[in-house]
Amino acid sequence: MDEFMATMGFIAASLSLNCLDCHTQDSGRDPAKYAEDTPIKQTARKMLLMVKQINAQNFGGVRTVTCYTCHRSDVAPRFTPSLAEQYGTPPERDPNDIEIAQQPDPAAPSADQILDKYIQAVGGAQRLASLTSFTATGTYSGYDTDFAKLPAEVYAKAPGLRATVIHPPIGQGTTVYDGRNGWVAAANSLLPLVTLTGGELDAVTFEAELAFPAKIKQYLTGWRAGFPPTTLDDHSVLVVQGTAPAGSRVKLFFDKDSGLLVRTVMFTTTVIGLNPREIDYSDYRDVAGVKIPFKWTAVWTDGRSEFEMTDVRPNVAIDAARFGKPAPPKSGNP
Repeated sequence: MDEFMATMGFIAASLSLNCLDCHTQDSGRDPAKYAEDTPIKQTARKMLLMVKQINAQNFGGVRTVTCYTCHRSDVAPRFTPSLAEQYGTPPERDPNDIEIAQQPDPAAPSADQILDKYIQAVGGAQRLASLTSFTATGTYSGYDTDFAKLPAEVYAKAPGLRATVIHPPIGQGTTVYDGRNGWVAAANSLLPLVTLTGGELDAVTFEAELAFPAKIKQYLTGWRAGFPPTTLDDHSVLVVQGTAPAGSRVKLFFDKDSGLLVRTVMFTTTVIGLNPREIDYSDYRDVAGVKIPFKWTAVWTDGRSEFEMTDVRPNVAIDAARFGKPAPPKSGNP
């Protein structure tokens, strides 16, 4: 299910469409209507077969050409060169596009140096080791709440346990990672309880690891640095890339001056291309001698969300049940 939704998100991002552009207008009221065939769905199938054939015949079956290669966030691919683009100011390149450093800068800091500076910036290895758990309260907003801020909680325990709980007016939304398995339970979903796999499991695992980042150098492997210089919000950043256990590539952006982590981008695999999932971290505050971001904003191809923590309690006992498989939510107030 998670790869299916990621694939739909890839198509939506590549053509700037939403669900109802391809499905019938009645689908929003009757989920069964999503299965009805439409002309645009038929065209999409033909295009996917065409792309698969291009890659098979020209690139040894390696996924090189995708929907986005030609569409570039437009339903109709452009086939005439733009003089305005040719002679105008070139647009800044999205730093998320830089996935592999083709010719690493030999003068750039190594991945080890950048990561070591980060560990020192958030408090140092000794203080990180002393933080073994925390709970937090705050707010959540996103596309699933029409960006209204709702009460939310975060529970985290080392090593690698994490749960988030959102309290909408009806039901409850929960995301849990128990150290091996991950689930999402949501009352407003077609599937009230989803077991995460593949890239989605990689994503929640990575977020759980980042809650206690002392072991991040060991969690990701195949580290690379030497990426072209870039900026985020007018701040110079240093970029490193690693690979998660299930194979998803991850880029981490660190403020060049402070050393703090300001963005991560994970590229998860779908059958038609790589999907980026971006999280920006800000509002770092001291909690038991460790700097923790109180705000993180996530953007992916089928949604966006924002957590803002207001109160964090370090080194508290957390009921083990918080990290167990959640029950499908009831369609009433929790």
